[in-house]
Amino acid sequence: MKLHRLLFPFLLFLGLVLSACSPQDAGTASVPTKREISVATVAAQGKGFAVGSLMSANTVYVFFDTQCPHCGHLWEASRALQGKVKFVWIPVGMINAISSAQAAALLTALDPGALMSEHEASFLAGKGGISGSSSVPADIEKAIKSNTQLLNSFGAESVPFVVAKNLKTGQTVSRDGAMSTPVLAEFLGLDLP
Repeated sequence: MKLHRLLFPFLLFLGLVLSACSPQDAGTASVPTKREISVATVAAQGKGFAVGSLMSANTVYVFFDTQCPHCGHLWEASRALQGKVKFVWIPVGMINAISSAQAAALLTALDPGALMSEHEASFLAGKGGISGSSSVPADIEKAIKSNTQLLNSFGAESVPFVVAKNLKTGQTVSRDGAMSTPVLAEFLGLDLP
């Protein structure tokens, strides 16, 4: 009984430290062929939706899965920075079958940013997120699979996965896992007000 009391806090702590969702979480491990991470490659090959400062010269690309709570936390953290940069959220289908249906709903929405906010609020509240149609258009399904393959090609093993140019250094940066707003701003080379 005493061991159980010690083990539970440790496992909880470990879960908080590992702030990303991976295919292994869903029991579908894969071995991708790794290539160099490039903002230009993501811009050319990723299909997502843009939010934030749409005219910004700096674009931040975020690979995410709708069933990933860490992605929801990153969405919330990014909202304070959307006036400074453009975020392109690129949905992948890694965690379960619902992921692709919800991703399709976001990609085909008239206002994907508003729908994403609605989804993340519902998902983080434990209500499962938005509904997605069981019949995903073939071109959208192909785009989601292509996004997943692109993510895997970088050797990324979890979401959220962020790719951007740091505004202060000009270097391409990438990182998986959720971040708080201050950590995300520092990672992107942004100054907080």
